[in-house]
Amino acid sequence: FQSQDDRFAFTAEWYDPNASLFRRYELLYYPKDGSVEMYDVKNHRTFLKRTKYESLHLEDLFVGNKITVFSRHLSLVDYGDQYTARKLGSRKERTLALIKPDAVPKIGELIDIIINAGFTITKAKMMVLSRKEAVDFYVDHQSKPYYNELLEFITSGPIVAMEILGDDAICKWKTLLGPANSAVAKTDAPGSIRANYGHDGLRNAAHGPESVASAAQELELFFPSSGGRGPVNSAKYTNCTCCIIKPHAVNEGLAGKIINAIINEGFRISALQMFNMERANVEEFFEIYKGVVAEYVEMVTELCSGPCIAMEIIQPEPPKVFRDFCGPSDPEIARNLRPGTLRAVFGKNKVQNAVHCTDLPEDGLLEVR
Repeated sequence: FQSQDDRFAFTAEWYDPNASLFRRYELLYYPKDGSVEMYDVKNHRTFLKRTKYESLHLEDLFVGNKITVFSRHLSLVDYGDQYTARKLGSRKERTLALIKPDAVPKIGELIDIIINAGFTITKAKMMVLSRKEAVDFYVDHQSKPYYNELLEFITSGPIVAMEILGDDAICKWKTLLGPANSAVAKTDAPGSIRANYGHDGLRNAAHGPESVASAAQELELFFPSSGGRGPVNSAKYTNCTCCIIKPHAVNEGLAGKIINAIINEGFRISALQMFNMERANVEEFFEIYKGVVAEYVEMVTELCSGPCIAMEIIQPEPPKVFRDFCGPSDPEIARNLRPGTLRAVFGKNKVQNAVHCTDLPEDGLLEVR
């Protein structure tokens, strides 16, 4: 039940790249009309007067989440008052969803399962573990007879690490995975990920931490909070092209389906990472469209409106042109002329056209970098 003048208050932080410091705001959200208001805490003044903002929803508002308001990325660091804490203080948790080398070719399907289970993917990166990183990760398994096999397997190819968020995430993700041994999973939890994607006790498709403490520790390995790099990404930087799943498509839960379509078409995704792009970086990235494409400003705004997923795509043999598979940049035209293409299937309009792909073959490497 929400009263007329219901409002929720949060303390939000924004990193100001020009001044190299964090700025604090009080953020007010009015669910009745979906409007937001922001106060600059230090200077005691209104930063944003109450404005309707369609793309922010009540379920996005909880401590620890990152939200985007008018292409400014804010971290919600605390509840602004007792009322908000009482009403919205939830059981949301973060956990690590680690896709192992054997299941990386099925990454699109697995992302889809994660999204359909009600999780939000807040970080994602395809990486290659060094032996030392694998040792750190499997520190509790040192005494096990299969320890060396474990290390060899986890370093045998790219993995995809994701930070996923949801109510009771740790327990819910473990349930979704099923028993550690895929053979046991097939009989005891036939609908689980390991039953459907795993092979045996070692090659069991994916991993999830056991507890809140181990989730925090393992996430720290893959996504260091110190701003350190973590394990290296899996990019090959050869014979590649760049594809970005745009924020609107990520928000609509289409990432898994788009990735799946790319893989089913015969392309290989050799690197993948989720980013929140700052406006200045996007302007630089889209430089070649400035003054050429009428929608340049809207394109920039869209790409920094929330998380996007960037991928390095390797051409199959015999080569197909990835840009052709993306289709014409206007989804309406794509639906008429090239109905099977990514933009025909997943795009909404010229700005929200699901994916960006490298236009000029010689820019592939540049964009991937």
